[in-house]
Amino acid sequence: MGAEVYWYYTDYQPDLNAALQTLRQKEFQAGRYNPAIPLLDFPITENSPAPGAQHISIEAALEASDADGTRSILDILRVDDRPCPLSRDEFEEALGGGEEFYQILGEVWNTAFLLPPAELITLFGTEQPTHEMIHSVLFGSKNPNGRNQFWDSIDRGSARYIIVYADHQPSEIFFSGYSFD
Repeated sequence: MGAEVYWYYTDYQPDLNAALQTLRQKEFQAGRYNPAIPLLDFPITENSPAPGAQHISIEAALEASDADGTRSILDILRVDDRPCPLSRDEFEEALGGGEEFYQILGEVWNTAFLLPPAELITLFGTEQPTHEMIHSVLFGSKNPNGRNQFWDSIDRGSARYIIVYADHQPSEIFFSGYSFD
């Protein structure tokens, strides 16, 4: 099976890692992860299935998901305030093997990376995109080349995040990523 895409909006917190951990815990408690639900439908809404946690902990769910990963935000353990250090081509090369490559991959896997300001401007025309801008570009037809470039830039087992603005103030965090398999 190929990698599965996932995305979430969560309330903004200045501590981005705390926001990530809160979102992970929410989705774990809802049971929205593989293997509890093998394939999730996105976007997650109040009507999305929520069978409840099927494992004793997030760590147990990660272990049970094996090489596929949870196909959800549970796969992301940390937030990095830098852009991803590897391009898609470099990531694919690193998958080719060698001990030094696995060290590099360890810096990428399970991490949500900042989408750099230049990419925000390319995609949305601003460094402060709104919820509506993100939706229309990444899931609509407003900027198909930008949309494809964005999704193609995310490596398996990693994610990107964007601070979402309302009235020129941070209001949400958008997390998007690909599962391992």
